[in-house]
Amino acid sequence: MADMASSHDLFERAKRVIPGGVNSPVRAFHAVGGTPVFIASGRGSRLVTSDGRELIDFCGSWGPLILGHAHPEVVSAVAAAAANGTSFGAATQGEVELAELLCRQIPYADRVRLVNSGTESVMTALRLARAHTGRDLILKFDGCYHGHADQLLVAAGSGLLTQGVATSQGIPQAVLTSTLVLPYNDLAAVGQAVAVHADKLAAIIVEPVAGNMGLVAPAPGFLAGLRKLADQAGAVLVFDEVITGFRLGPTTYGKLCGVTPDLTCLGKIIGGGLPIGAVAGPAGIMDRLAPVGDVYQAGTLSGNPVAVAAGLATLHAVIRDNPYPRLAERGTRIRQAVMAAAAAAGRTVYCAQLGGMFTIFFTPAAVGNKQDATRSNTQEHARFFHSMLDSGIYLPPSQFEVAFVSAAHSDEDVELFLAAFGKAMQDSTIPTLPDKGGQPIAEDI
Repeated sequence: MADMASSHDLFERAKRVIPGGVNSPVRAFHAVGGTPVFIASGRGSRLVTSDGRELIDFCGSWGPLILGHAHPEVVSAVAAAAANGTSFGAATQGEVELAELLCRQIPYADRVRLVNSGTESVMTALRLARAHTGRDLILKFDGCYHGHADQLLVAAGSGLLTQGVATSQGIPQAVLTSTLVLPYNDLAAVGQAVAVHADKLAAIIVEPVAGNMGLVAPAPGFLAGLRKLADQAGAVLVFDEVITGFRLGPTTYGKLCGVTPDLTCLGKIIGGGLPIGAVAGPAGIMDRLAPVGDVYQAGTLSGNPVAVAAGLATLHAVIRDNPYPRLAERGTRIRQAVMAAAAAAGRTVYCAQLGGMFTIFFTPAAVGNKQDATRSNTQEHARFFHSMLDSGIYLPPSQFEVAFVSAAHSDEDVELFLAAFGKAMQDSTIPTLPDKGGQPIAEDI
């Protein structure tokens, strides 16, 4: 590491040539203060920063690395694919095999279209929904992030049945009129919206388990209710499973919870850490896509052979090894110990957890929607984040993101995490956060 620049020096250099010094906003550490860490390498559950520090990673590249960093089978598959050529802009055997595997593991998917990102997968799904229904209106939920397409960078408006408001400059006003935004887990509000807008509604899109306001699980009956209301309106139900796909089992959350969406958006794990996305669904909708149908979508790097190889290696490994019970056990261990340690220290903390996913909210009550999540004490979270970082634990640098346990995490890693958490509960140093001039827009990675 002697020839590596420090994180501080790299950030200063980056700010001169990259807007904000980062290529995705949350990496800038605005939500927690301080200088972002620059990563030099990763192996298993560990990261090494450009400063030469070793950290135990509970961010996992924001979800894709369910096997951990540089898993030998994934690295071997990537190296072999790259040696044969990194891109062709033409069809390959690997993309057929990945699509076949996804269709086998997702029983309600007849067809899969591979794209390059979660944002692209959602854009494609919503274009399909509009074509399939002949309608324009999209219903989404406040706090659910579906990528940075114009129609989805929208937050809740002033009333339940009104169009949303832009969370970024540069979004045309006309786009806002085609998106409704309602509170997550509020089935009654969806029922009201469907009663008013049924003949205009093309799609209801939702993260079945929310992961972009922190981890928020669906209330009992919420997803089944969305299925019923979408059917009632003749709308397409879209599950955005970019985070949850293959995270809680060797399939989608829709399959695990018994609620079948019309279209499923995938990403992250299906690419094993390389850029990828996918839309999966029944032939009756998916065959509207060009070249067989009248809905256009294209991408020079779609089905990239290196990304496909990483995805195939990752999916074959999780199907074969079934790490999910172990991930859930360690996730439960973290939640129980965190809640007990926080209570013992007299700290106000709520730990949401599902399988190997968790978020430690600095709020006293359970979190069921964005309004609940934003009651969190973000200054306390910032203090906590830096205390954990000082103890060698790397977490997502935002209160409103999800941490991940990977198959590479050991019992020792979990114990080190819990020891660091206990120390953090005693740490009273709170960093001063920069003034960002109002509410930040939704930030994914």
